[in-house]
Parts: sequence; structure tokens; C-alpha cells
Amino acid sequence: MEHAAHTRISESLFKWILLTGLLAGTLDILAAFLSFYVTNGGMPITILHYIAAAVFGMEAFKGGAPMAFAGLLFHYIIAMGWTTLYYIAYPYLSGVLSKNKYVSGILYGAFVWLCMNLVVVPLTGLKTAPFDLAKAGLQMAILMVCIGLPIALRAHKFFTLRGK
Repeated sequence: MEHAAHTRISESLFKWILLTGLLAGTLDILAAFLSFYVTNGGMPITILHYIAAAVFGMEAFKGGAPMAFAGLLFHYIIAMGWTTLYYIAYPYLSGVLSKNKYVSGILYGAFVWLCMNLVVVPLTGLKTAPFDLAKAGLQMAILMVCIGLPIALRAHKFFTLRGK
């Protein structure tokens, strides 16, 4: 009986992580497309090629739709990773994370931005534009609203429903 209950919780947790990751990843990529178009007049495929270039190098920009698809796939894998990390940490940090789910989400979005820009992107070897405070602020705000908040709010709801 205990094994069946544990299996249901695991399946439920997996579904919540999957749906949350898809939601956050979709909000983030749509915001990135819109921001890139408004600030640079660029097409969304450029962002997807840039993401793919982290793995395939600069040739990704010549790869058309297959490389764009690879970039989109990598984007969602990364969003799932950040989502999974938050859900795993939540039971251990619930005292801190559940006190104010909105502040936790905003801070998590800032944490994701810092990790992506100070660790992940530099490890890829991709060339980045010189630091621009306004662009960095916009990118961080996007991650706070589109990644941090949805993940924090849905994780809080999941663990509240579960009684943790």
C-alpha cells in the first residue's frame, strides 16, 4: 500500500514538474522573442540558433530549421532543469521558500539569470555582447517573471496540496 502511494506521489510530482517546466519555458522563450524583436528588430529564429550554437558552435546559425528546433529543445531542457532544481529544493527549504512565494520566485529568477550569465553561457565559449545594464536588467526581469514566479507559485501549490 505504501509503495502505491509513493508511486502516485512520484507520478504526480513528475507531472507537476513537466507542466511547470513547459509553462516557464514557453513564457520565457516568448518573452525572449518579443524582447529581441522590439530591442533589435531580430527574428526569433536567431535566438534559437544562438541557443543551439552553445552546443554546435557558430555553424548553428547556418543550420536553418533543424538547428532552430535543436535550440528550442535545449531551451526546454534547461527550463526543465531549473524547474526540477526548485522542486527538489523546496521540501528542504520550504521554511524559507513558502514564507513569501512571490519574493522566492523573484529571487529564484535572479539566481537563474546569474547562473546562466556567469556560469553556463561562459562555459559554452559563445561570444557575448559587452555588458549593458539596461539589457541585463530586462533579461533578468524576464527570468524573474517568466521562470522564477511560475516555478515558485506552482511548486508552492503542489507542496501545499500535498501537505508539505
